[in-house]
Amino acid sequence: MSAAISPLAPKSYAELPAIEGVSFATSAAGIKYQGRTDVLLVGLDKGTEAAGVFTKSKCPSAPVDWCRDALKSGKARGLVVNSGNANAFTGKAGKDTVKKTADIAAKALGCKPKEIVLASTGVIGEPLDAKKFDGPLQKAAKSLKATPWIDPARAIMTTDTYPKLSTAKATIDGVEVTINGVAKGAGMIAPDMATMLSFVFTDAPIGAAALKKLLSKGTETSFNAITVDSDTSTSDTLILFATGAAAKRGAPKIKEANDKRLKDFKAALNEVLLDLAYQVVRDGEGARHFVAVTVAGAKSAASAKKIALSVANSPLLKTAIAGEDANWGRVVAAVGKAGEPADRDKLSISFGGIRVAHKGMRDPSYDEKIVSDYMKGQDIDIRIELGIGKGEFTVWTCDLTKEYVEINGDYRS
Repeated sequence: MSAAISPLAPKSYAELPAIEGVSFATSAAGIKYQGRTDVLLVGLDKGTEAAGVFTKSKCPSAPVDWCRDALKSGKARGLVVNSGNANAFTGKAGKDTVKKTADIAAKALGCKPKEIVLASTGVIGEPLDAKKFDGPLQKAAKSLKATPWIDPARAIMTTDTYPKLSTAKATIDGVEVTINGVAKGAGMIAPDMATMLSFVFTDAPIGAAALKKLLSKGTETSFNAITVDSDTSTSDTLILFATGAAAKRGAPKIKEANDKRLKDFKAALNEVLLDLAYQVVRDGEGARHFVAVTVAGAKSAASAKKIALSVANSPLLKTAIAGEDANWGRVVAAVGKAGEPADRDKLSISFGGIRVAHKGMRDPSYDEKIVSDYMKGQDIDIRIELGIGKGEFTVWTCDLTKEYVEINGDYRS
């Protein structure tokens, strides 16, 4: 957790309402950080349905393996998250730690260990002693509360400079439901997913199978469409919990993701996911500019995404943006290396709606001063028109600064 807050941070934090069936407490276990909370315990009412999506890394952490297995039941009664140690690449000892941690949490909450889901974030390869959780989890279980949500958002931070929260309301068959989400992430951020943990909660009565489909689809245009440094983590975890408490107010139980009564809920869920994803990018380590890269006119949306990622992950372009330089030649290079269909002589590039290149050459009306003035802003929009199809996709990223190098050069200290 950095002392200096990102200049891209929100001016104020959302105030999230209580969600019936969800309570939480934070504690300090001293895993890596001193003088701050680093453990989160969430208690969930009996009957809570849950589904998750996880990193596509071939070297997943022990908590990710545990969650994938535990969530096969579609049920959850508790969540434990720690910051400071990822419990990744820790062998049998790591597996033992997650089992013992689940045992401790289950005892504290009065449920079964397999009803506990776990997540860890921090240094990879360092052993994590489950004994560190014993006292803190027992203490937390005695002080569970429904607000304020900023407490869990703070407890899961690592190099984050600010807590990330989002909330939305929706109606299901005329009954209002709430969606709350918290997230962490600042570095090792790339699609599939990002180095991030995110936990979303709702009182809507939706079955686990439907939650899984809603989450998977929503992730594609939010968390799987962001990148800070192109590095995918071992620990990425996004879980959606549904307590079903709104059923008491007449909300119907929904089992299928394509149920028409979920239309408003889907929109609200996607809004929360995208808001949290934006906040992760805006807190990119050392970031000073928030960048949207849109590729249009591609052969397909999938092709557009690959090209957009090639541009968004270009260190040359990202450092140019850090220097407030609209070096569109680096965009051309990134498009060309993406390995996707493109026609140099049909390519057009714009920065903030200002066209800088058109049909394979610099735009005739190009004005360096106008573009340079635009690059001084915090939010930068880059649009690339390929002119060879109808595929379109947007990826969000940030610039690459000296601070990023400093943070990651000293990460384990």
